Amino acid sequence: MAIVTVRRISQVFFFLLFVWFCYVTTAGEEWWELRGWPANWFLQLDPLVAMVTFLATFTFYSGLLWALLTILLTLVLGRFFCGWVCPFGTLQHFVGYWSRRFETPRHLHAKNRYHPFQVIKYYLLFFLLSMALGAALQKVIQGGAWTAWLLYAVIALSLLLLFRATWISEKKSRAMTSILLLTGASGLLVAFLQGGHRILASSVQTGLLDPIPLMHRSFNLFLFPVVGEPFRRGVMEPRLYEGAWFIALIFVAVLLFCIKVPRFYCRFICPLGALMGILGKWALWRVGKSRESCQDCSLCEAHCEGACEPMGTIRQHECVLCMNCLNDCQHGVMGYRTERSFGGERDAPDMSRRGVVLTVAAGVVSIPSMRLSGLLGSNWDPHLVRPPGALREKEFLQRCIKCGQCMRICPTNIIHPADLSHGIESLWTPVLNFRVGTSGCQLNCIACGHICPTAAIRPITLEEKIGEGAFADVGPIRMGMAFVDLGRCLPWTMDLPCIVCQENCPVSPKAIVVHEVFRPIRDSIHRVHSIMKNDFIVVTLERLALQPGTLATGDYYVRWVGDEARWRIQRNTEREIELVPQAGRNISTQEGAEIEILVKLHLPQVDPHRCIGCGVCEHECPVSGKRAIRVTAENESREKRHAMVLRGS
Repeated sequence: MAIVTVRRISQVFFFLLFVWFCYVTTAGEEWWELRGWPANWFLQLDPLVAMVTFLATFTFYSGLLWALLTILLTLVLGRFFCGWVCPFGTLQHFVGYWSRRFETPRHLHAKNRYHPFQVIKYYLLFFLLSMALGAALQKVIQGGAWTAWLLYAVIALSLLLLFRATWISEKKSRAMTSILLLTGASGLLVAFLQGGHRILASSVQTGLLDPIPLMHRSFNLFLFPVVGEPFRRGVMEPRLYEGAWFIALIFVAVLLFCIKVPRFYCRFICPLGALMGILGKWALWRVGKSRESCQDCSLCEAHCEGACEPMGTIRQHECVLCMNCLNDCQHGVMGYRTERSFGGERDAPDMSRRGVVLTVAAGVVSIPSMRLSGLLGSNWDPHLVRPPGALREKEFLQRCIKCGQCMRICPTNIIHPADLSHGIESLWTPVLNFRVGTSGCQLNCIACGHICPTAAIRPITLEEKIGEGAFADVGPIRMGMAFVDLGRCLPWTMDLPCIVCQENCPVSPKAIVVHEVFRPIRDSIHRVHSIMKNDFIVVTLERLALQPGTLATGDYYVRWVGDEARWRIQRNTEREIELVPQAGRNISTQEGAEIEILVKLHLPQVDPHRCIGCGVCEHECPVSGKRAIRVTAENESREKRHAMVLRGS
């Protein structure tokens, strides 16, 4: 069997496996729902996810140990993940192959030429990694004297080795780079000693461009909701996601670019591919010429997916191991072996040292720059309500990779990708939207924390969520608190009976209490023409003044002017009002008297000690536009400074 055929089988297998894992990521107990399937396996294989979370938090989530397997295999085989496993690479490969299947070798050779802009992905990699570097530098600076300098030396040495692996350098430029790096590190140390340690902030932003989270977002939030009924078996209603159009636009645009340039994303943007290219520098096995008797026919470059120029001096860092060159070579020159290519090799991209240093510096200061608006301080966004179990916002941003797994698994469809209104740093991170979906956050649901691959939403138990058992003293997890908008609440401002929020509040005792009041309706005073008493009481008015049936809901009463007794209305026409008799009480008022029609209202008020911010009240509120009761992040458990009540009060 040809090696290209094996590669295609591998691509199809892993792509279908990825689609299946996305499909089963729904809350349920059937075999085709989330019931033991390793739905995060592709994210766990991603070494970029493991690297940035470690840099940002100095912790290593156990599931991400799979990334070590990817790294070890890359050091042996080269960029196998890009060409044989990555589902986004497979999708781009298929689109490119389908679009150019009838083109001549000359046109294919022109499309597959190396472009200098392919170096952009390496700059993006260093920029995204340096965004997560602030926490590591702060750990170094805040450590003890010997510990700090030891860690500082290790990190500096690692950075120099990593940088050196990305270009072919000269002695003078190496010395200049070392001076610049040491100067920058010394500047950070001086800034910290002078009280400027605020510049050492870190955040995980690789999920914006990492192909694996990008594929999860695109399938979970765009493709599956659009496809239709076959992918709705695990949920009750079609899935809706706010801002999904933007995710869809990026996904579709990348695939369309692949028609013009094969594997467009892999070549120019993908930071994971850049990391694999750097690791592949030391790969044991590599593609190259096995002897010098090459006819220079250029057939090997006609279907090259990485534009690695195998005919000449091959660019090993761009080779995605598509093996098309081995299949197309008619002279048996191209091979895959442990020896270096007879045509020569370029082990590293053509990166400018000055550009790398500036990129790293820009990445280190970018996160502090984003936080100058104070969104993590006094100017925090109360509309940014996170799922239950989410870490404190600073730690949350150091872990969340924007994969959208929590959004897919949520059974009520209330977890949505955040848009730019919450800040650039929070883009596509999970935020609760209680207006969409089937209900609020269910008390018996803890799915989002158990699917999160990096524990940005930590796994919790039902006891911890509802504050029972060992967590009785701590109380339930609060996502926020509901507030009643008196200007939009039907009973508060429009004298219309409504008790929906209080009836649907799942907390026991209820977090929403109501105060019963009786208020006169508009044009409430009427003169009585006659009264008929039998098994029921019918009051006839002097004139036509009522809408038939509008007072028969059980919330309207009649009171004779000068008397405090109230009689509930059972039925009404334009002129007649039928009242419910009351045991032991008679109507003694004669014809010609005046009556007042009252409405019984239940005015809702939220108890901040009991409200957990589940959002059921907001979802069920009958005011269909801007809800009359809305949940914000005030009083959330994860941020003590957002508390509205004193503990134990």
